[in-house]
Order: sequence, then structure tokens, then C-alpha cells
Amino acid sequence: MELKHIISTKQFLDTTILDKIFHIANDMENNDKENKLLPILNGKILASLFYEPSTRTRFSFESAMHKLGGRVISTESASHFSSVTKGESLRDTIRVISNYSDVIVLRHHKQGSAKAAAEVSNVSIINAGDGIGEHPTQALLDLYTIKKEFGRIDNIKIAMVGDLLYGRTIHSLLHLLTLYKNIKIFLVSPPELKLPDEYKEYLRNKNIDFEETINIKDIIDKVDILYMTRIQKERFKSEQEYNQLKGYYVINKKLLNKMKKSCVIMHPLPRVNEISTDIDEDERAAYFRQAKNGLYIRMALLKMILIGN
Repeated sequence: MELKHIISTKQFLDTTILDKIFHIANDMENNDKENKLLPILNGKILASLFYEPSTRTRFSFESAMHKLGGRVISTESASHFSSVTKGESLRDTIRVISNYSDVIVLRHHKQGSAKAAAEVSNVSIINAGDGIGEHPTQALLDLYTIKKEFGRIDNIKIAMVGDLLYGRTIHSLLHLLTLYKNIKIFLVSPPELKLPDEYKEYLRNKNIDFEETINIKDIIDKVDILYMTRIQKERFKSEQEYNQLKGYYVINKKLLNKMKKSCVIMHPLPRVNEISTDIDEDERAAYFRQAKNGLYIRMALLKMILIGN
């Protein structure tokens, strides 16, 4: 499978391409540790176009490009510091920027924006988050983290906790998990933030075993992976609505003591208060390792897109 655009995890139809990505990412990590990275992207330019705030995704893509010898042009707040303030459409912006770059990493507040951008772009588009839609490269690094932490992806029980309604990282990861064997998923959320029906129907069609619950204590001792997400303030219409749900789930030492010793705690970050900082040093806390894995996954993707396998 040749990678042109990365728009959705639905484009990955089997584990073959995922294994290839993970293999290259592992090579990148080893070469980085040994200072043996080659400037294979010399002469290439990445355009970093973010209409919503980002720390890990933007910096890891830009760092990946630099480490491989490429260059970056960017705006960290395109909604305020680009021609969109003059009324320019996303499609026109992409048409122009694709003349200046070899790949565009796009984050936008509107679901479907990455697909629309790919339709008019002269170069590859990488979806870095499209509203409440998807975040495919985050899902890839999440899956890579699971593989590194457990040595496998088959035969796991995973709890997805928090904002399942608006959580694009959840939406993307679910698609990838359906490609593996004997996966059990626990969907843990407040009633107001339940996973949309379309995703549950997708899981049923793929014969994935899943359960929904409100109470995290019901599943805390059953899972291999606890995937926490924040309640996303920016997705709510009112401060009052957000305040009623923030802090709904908080992982602290009391809950930590009820987990399996082998359980891994993941989080796409940023966290607000859903994981207590006093468990950061516990070996089960994998979220900072997870964030670092994003650098190598994105290095692998840039290599595959810009120069091939």
C-alpha cells in the first residue's frame, strides 16, 4: 500500500501496512538513540497548518522533519494569522500552500476538513485532527505504544475512558483495534459523552466484543490498558455544561492500587485533572512514553510519504 494522504484510520485495511510503519518507526528510534539518522528528507518542506492549538502533534511533526534533514514552514494559529482572517477558504489556502511545500500537516476545527483539503492539494495531506472527526497519526502512535508495552496487540482488554462523544483520538483508535484478534473494549463515559452510535455499529459489524458503563470501578481491575481522555472544554457550548462533567473520572493512587500490576495507563494528552500527577512515576504510567513514540511514528510516516518504503 502506497501512502499518499493520511486522512482516516479507515484507509488501513489490514495489519500489513501497520507492521511496516511500526518497523520503520522502531528503526528511526534506534538510529536516533545512536545518532545515526540520515538526512533523507533534505530539500523537502513540510507545511504545518494548524487552525486549532497543538503542542505534541505539531512539535513532533516538525521535530521529525528536522531530524530527517527537511525544513518546516508553519503557523501555530492559522485561524488568526493567515488569510483566513480575510475570508479565504480552506480549499484556496491549501491550493496555494501546496505550491510551496512537499507535505501539509493540517489541523482544523471542522470535521471532514482533511478530506476536503486532499481533494484540491498538489501534495500529501496528513490529518492532524479534524474537529470531532479523527486523529489518525495519534491512533497509530497509540497502537505502536501498545505493541511496545505488551509485545503484542492481539488478546488485550482496553478501557476507553472520558469523552467518547467528541474524542477524535478514540474514534480513530477504534478502527485500528478492529484489525486485531480477541479484542475486548470497555467504553466508560458519562451518559452525556457516550460513544456515537455509528462507532458502536461499526464495532458490532466487525464482531468486536464491547461493553458500556458509567462506573470506572466496574472495570478497573479487568483491563490491560486504561486509555484516559480529558473532558474537552472547547467542545462545549457553555461553561456550566463543561463544569458539570469535568473531573468525572480521576485516576489516583486509590484506583491505581486496584489495577493489574501489568496494566498500562495511556493518555493522548494534554491532561487536565483526570490523572493525578502523583502516579506519574509509577511504571504503569505510559503516557509520556506514548508521547515520545509519536516522534518516531511521524518520522516513519514522513519517510514513507515523501520517499517511499
